[in-house]
Amino acid sequence: MHRFIVGTGRCGSTLLSTMIAKNPAVLSLFEFFNGLDGAKRFRPEPMSGAAYRDLICEVHPFLHPVLARGYDVPEVTYPLDDPAFRFDRASGVPWILGVTVPRLSDDPDALYDEIRAWLEPQPPRPPAEHAQALFAWLMKRLGRSVWVERSAGALDYLGPLEACFPDARFLHIHRQGEEAALSMREHHAYRLAIVLTYQLPPGTGRSTEALRRAAPDDDRMTRMIESRPSAEYFGRFWTGQVERGMAAAPKLERERFHTVRFEDLVARPRDVVAEVADFLALPDPRGAWLAEAAALVRGTPPSRLAELPPDEALLLREACARGNALLGRA
Repeated sequence: MHRFIVGTGRCGSTLLSTMIAKNPAVLSLFEFFNGLDGAKRFRPEPMSGAAYRDLICEVHPFLHPVLARGYDVPEVTYPLDDPAFRFDRASGVPWILGVTVPRLSDDPDALYDEIRAWLEPQPPRPPAEHAQALFAWLMKRLGRSVWVERSAGALDYLGPLEACFPDARFLHIHRQGEEAALSMREHHAYRLAIVLTYQLPPGTGRSTEALRRAAPDDDRMTRMIESRPSAEYFGRFWTGQVERGMAAAPKLERERFHTVRFEDLVARPRDVVAEVADFLALPDPRGAWLAEAAALVRGTPPSRLAELPPDEALLLREACARGNALLGRA
């Protein structure tokens, strides 16, 4: 059985996958598919092992400008500022080494080299089959018996993901749209995405942060990252992800698609993670790891919506209305 956690951006899926990783039998794969070239990651045509290696080891063209300017991205856990490690902000870090591998090994550079060496001689396969083979190798290498992949925003491409993994189970976690959108606005990479998606002028809105490094006044990329567009745009972006994902969800049998709410996860962490473990058929679903997982929750985050000016809050609610309705939150 293949297992995925899907959701929109900033919906709580990172917390859930971190909790699942407390199960010693689970290979919890963070953000593997999210940063791969969208035109290549699920294509049906075979590619060589070396070509797939190059695909997953690319320096991400979107995140690199953010990281290189001194901004942090929570998903990137590779120690970019530690000179003991191979890559830094200036060089850029390969995608899987930046986000996936550091959560699997205390020596991410070494495991990264092993992955590259293992992929090099692999026979031609479609990309999804390369991923399956790599995940199986990682399970054996790290002593795990099941894998669960989780990428931020994976609900957006649920249809193509399901087509490549037709026997998979999908655990869907969702959060109130307004709060997810406002969490996106505090994220440097999402700000850049919103400015580019909606073709907003660089520097739109009121910046609340000092630049992490001195930058020329004409550094357009920095001004985009520092932008703080109206919350409405983040709500539109969130709703679009929900619409695309929920269009694919009805095609899945009930036993293959299950939903939990972020608000329930933080209110009743042990119960909800146990529910997730049952749906995903994880080994040892009531083991000691469950208490460790529940202990990761530090309570319900404060509402950002309550802090918005009334006119901006109204526009955000309108932007999220369709998405909230699709999720049964209307």
